[in-house]
Amino acid sequence: MNAILADSETRMKKSISVLSKDYAAIRAGRANPAVLNKIKVDYYGAPTPINQLAAVSVSEARILTIQPWDISSCKAIEKAIETSDLGINPQSDGKVIRLIFPSLSEERRRELVKEVNKMAEECKVAIRSIRRDAMDKLKASKKDAEIAEDDFKKLEKDTQNLTDKYCKETDTVCEDKKKEIMEI
Repeated sequence: MNAILADSETRMKKSISVLSKDYAAIRAGRANPAVLNKIKVDYYGAPTPINQLAAVSVSEARILTIQPWDISSCKAIEKAIETSDLGINPQSDGKVIRLIFPSLSEERRRELVKEVNKMAEECKVAIRSIRRDAMDKLKASKKDAEIAEDDFKKLEKDTQNLTDKYCKETDTVCEDKKKEIMEI
């Protein structure tokens, strides 16, 4: 029965890690290479992530520098960034591409905070769904007389404690991202 708890905890950790990756892709007015993770470049007919075609670095707080290893791919990388939903026009000198991140307006910051809250709530829903799955498995085991009533109660309590722990962790991750977004 501890296998059910271990499986649930692993799945809850994955939910938090997915949330953290999603948060990394949110542009918070600061240059962050993670915003390029979802952008694929058509490189010789194959969709390829930018970080596999170029060195991506933060040269200043608001400037991201992309230096392609193959200079012929520079135009393709520029085009992929322009057509993405990033909302930043790349500046290129033919060898190096620069992305200059403008500072966010107060209104845009508030929109991002709403989006961050929504993503955190979706993560909590996923965690609660994992709890429900675990509870269903425990109830089935109890019904089949595989576990005793007092063991069932203890495992039920442990499952709830696990859920509470990961919901709190979600709130912490969310608050950190909101502070980052609202920071000027």
